[in-house]
Amino acid sequence: MKCCIVLPTYNERDNIGKLLKTLLEIFDTIKDFDMNVLVVDDNSPDGTQEVVKKFLKGKRVSMITGEKHGLGAAYIRGFKHAIEKLKADVLFEMDADFSHDPKDIPKFLKEIKNGYGFVIGSRYIPGGDTPDWGFDRKLISSGGNFFARVIAGLYKVKDCTSGYRAIRSSLIKKINLNNLKVKGYSFQMNLLYEAVKNKAKIKEVPIIFVDRHVGTSKIERKDVYEFFINSFKLRFGK
Repeated sequence: MKCCIVLPTYNERDNIGKLLKTLLEIFDTIKDFDMNVLVVDDNSPDGTQEVVKKFLKGKRVSMITGEKHGLGAAYIRGFKHAIEKLKADVLFEMDADFSHDPKDIPKFLKEIKNGYGFVIGSRYIPGGDTPDWGFDRKLISSGGNFFARVIAGLYKVKDCTSGYRAIRSSLIKKINLNNLKVKGYSFQMNLLYEAVKNKAKIKEVPIIFVDRHVGTSKIERKDVYEFFINSFKLRFGK
């Protein structure tokens, strides 16, 4: 099976080179999957693309570019390219700032091999944690998950907003990505909602989420508004 790590980036010059090097080293240890990574850069002004270009000579790294319209828009663009052009059987969502440990990738792939179609890296099941979050950050995240689980109706999933996921392309093909109607971080909840509607076999695996050490968070206030409004839209049929 061909697996593609989709990495949306915006101003990640100081992280992306180290991450790609780490991913390629981990890929060499994975025997049952053809591993690749697709960088989806939103025309970063900081030189992110110049760093990525150094890795394009190999066959395992590719890049597409475009205007900045939000995380969800970048993932939709990346998913379509990975499926249509790269012929990927499995897609990964992953942050480019080392908040998600690349060493967890085999753990996700194990569950894909076990027949699951949507594997979530969960901070909120035994073994998962957010060790360097303060009270405010934990409160916001818990509130977001409350809205996703209780308001949007995703009761069976503990971590609805996780951005570390492995998803079978066959499942993505059942979902009209253009109809998700979200551009920001609400994409995570909406995609999960559609996966549940399509009776996806979902599995959560524990992850330790750490804050980025380099760069700044891309979450904006409008993303928070979109998320909460969208929870009610999903609950009451948009």
